[in-house]
Amino acid sequence: MAERPARKPHTAHVVRTERLTPHMQRVVLGGDGLAAFTAGTFTDHYVKVLFGAEGVTYPEPFDLERIREEFPREQWPVTRTYTVRAWNPELRELTLDFVVHGDEGLAGPWAVRARPGDTVRFMGPGGGYAPDATADWHLLAGDESALPAIAAALEALPADAAVRAFVEVAGPEEEQKFDSAAEVVWLHRGDRPVGDLLVEAVRTLEFPQGRVHAFVHGEAGFVKEVRAFLRVDLGIPREDLSISGYWRLGHNEDGWQASKREWNARVEAEQETSAP
Repeated sequence: MAERPARKPHTAHVVRTERLTPHMQRVVLGGDGLAAFTAGTFTDHYVKVLFGAEGVTYPEPFDLERIREEFPREQWPVTRTYTVRAWNPELRELTLDFVVHGDEGLAGPWAVRARPGDTVRFMGPGGGYAPDATADWHLLAGDESALPAIAAALEALPADAAVRAFVEVAGPEEEQKFDSAAEVVWLHRGDRPVGDLLVEAVRTLEFPQGRVHAFVHGEAGFVKEVRAFLRVDLGIPREDLSISGYWRLGHNEDGWQASKREWNARVEAEQETSAP
């Protein structure tokens, strides 16, 4: 069952950062404020990082409910959602990977500027997917936004698991190495629309025999197409699919999150009427 993030924020500090690829920045968080944090049930655990309004100082101790009661809405912190790439309970370190597009957006530029000791507040974790050990094989497909969750899933699977994994990135310089024996098919987008190559890869895949457990996440448009293929064309049961749009072209996260539930419900309803 999916878990939603807790409403009370955790407070952590930046321990270190690392530029993984030209467009992926890693930030590792730690500190005593993570004493109550736990993760590990799901490989798509996520947290909602809080970013304060520029020039606004919030009273301590930080209390999100109090801020929303006492500050005008335009001064409320905003959230950005990020997958837990790794959680080390012994070291109490939380690893988050951020997609970076220069100065575009809010979280990416922050991650590039982050320095050890910086304070970070976030809510979570939520989550809902982990590879089903009883499945005969696993299908994983996504763009950069889903890469951390796909990596976590691959690393959680046994070495002999049957996997077909597709990750679409801008080019070869964006490929990453994982602690997994599974082979990843890297799709280099170039100038093509986001998700086109993933749709092609899944549609032309020779599906192995047996029950598949699928994880397909990323840009909402391609996710909708792949879901229709898996659910309607192939008749894969809904309970064997973890499919959702992490983001949508033309929408920032605030706009997408405001409409995501309704959009996903509409897509699911439309496709379920055509499914076997």
